[in-house]
Amino acid sequence: MTSASIAFSATAPIHAAIAGEALIDLIRRPNGSYLPCLGGALYNLCRALARQGVGTQYLNPLSRDRFGRELAAQLAADGVVLARPDPVQQVTSLAVVNLDAHGHPDYAFYREGVADRAVSAAGLVDSCAALPALQLVCTGALALDARDTAIYLPWLAAQRAAGRCVVVDANLRPSVMPDLSAYRIAVHAALAHAHIIKASDEDLDHLAVPGADALARAKHLLAANSQAHLMALTLGAEGAWLLHRNGAQCFAKEAQPLQVVDTVGAGDSFLAGLLAHLLRQAQAALGVGFVPFVEALTADACQQALRHALASASLCVVEQGCVPPGWEAAVAWSLTRPATLHQR
Repeated sequence: MTSASIAFSATAPIHAAIAGEALIDLIRRPNGSYLPCLGGALYNLCRALARQGVGTQYLNPLSRDRFGRELAAQLAADGVVLARPDPVQQVTSLAVVNLDAHGHPDYAFYREGVADRAVSAAGLVDSCAALPALQLVCTGALALDARDTAIYLPWLAAQRAAGRCVVVDANLRPSVMPDLSAYRIAVHAALAHAHIIKASDEDLDHLAVPGADALARAKHLLAANSQAHLMALTLGAEGAWLLHRNGAQCFAKEAQPLQVVDTVGAGDSFLAGLLAHLLRQAQAALGVGFVPFVEALTADACQQALRHALASASLCVVEQGCVPPGWEAAVAWSLTRPATLHQR
């Protein structure tokens, strides 16, 4: 049985639980007005995973305000299950997004007294304990704020102790953190719990990871985090690397330039594609748990997952806003679009 033949559905057992921000991106348009779009890195990841057929639960609460209701409705439409279906009084987080000439976003966040931060470590642990089929948990981005470490670090430690795969997406936002030094410490503390790390070349710069180039920095970060087995390094239009502790190194890049509309959600779609492919591979390897599967991942399996992840990101950047692709669309893209692939 091939990995592609295994079907997930919106009613499938919950295999992934995601904790972090859900917010409204106010994207500045050329005429100076702002287009409200549902967003937040972890919110986007939930949607992207569910669209790829992974049973997914969002762990943070949503607001009872209009934006919160819209966020909840979209999650429901994509098949994401809410751990806390009852809305809370706190308002929805906002992000003001300005896109440069290349479609790259610059963010300003409004996150004091907001719904997605009305959560506790104990609440997250309890929600995960109620999911008997849970395989992995993921956080990152704004959840790595040093002011929220008492929430997320104990939860990550508990999930790792419970045998679940911990995924941390660095996805730094240094411009909105009041203390960059404390922020770096908090990010590294979260990465220390991870089995799988995702970071961009810009993330590694902000984290001040040593190395002559992005690949060298990624290798250093993987080596420095002795509990991690897999490191995904994204380079924007220059492709992506997947590095394994066993020495496997895979690279993928689209062979033809893309007509990029904007890059909002590209990294989230990439990570969802990677995790969805790995989960399907693990399901095909009957009798093997997800963490042992990741630990023993072969170079060929890494390459296949990386190509699917890249296709997922490519499909996202040719759309306005974050429109994560489904599994079949990403598979079709991988099969029909040329890519530069190699292993070391």
